[in-house]
Amino acid sequence: MPKGYWIARVTVTDPAKYKNYTDLAPAAFAKFGGKYLARGGKYEALAGEARARNVVIEFASLQAAHDCFHSPEYQTAKAKREGAAIAELVIVEGVE
Repeated sequence: MPKGYWIARVTVTDPAKYKNYTDLAPAAFAKFGGKYLARGGKYEALAGEARARNVVIEFASLQAAHDCFHSPEYQTAKAKREGAAIAELVIVEGVE
């Protein structure tokens, strides 16, 4: 079964408020077996609009990635991010 991935691109607009999100979100990822592959760090924009924070999280399946996003734990964390960041998030299925 192919793995599932979250790919997030984020511009943090209020770091203090964003911390409320980053304090809660990792528990949701852990509950669904999420593993950070990239989290912030250095980046190089090669095409298109870039965002300063890029995150890739691996899950055992696309379904696990989906279930994590829709979980009460993640939705609570996500609500804390409102007004603190501009975020784009996709989930994608990996290849076998």
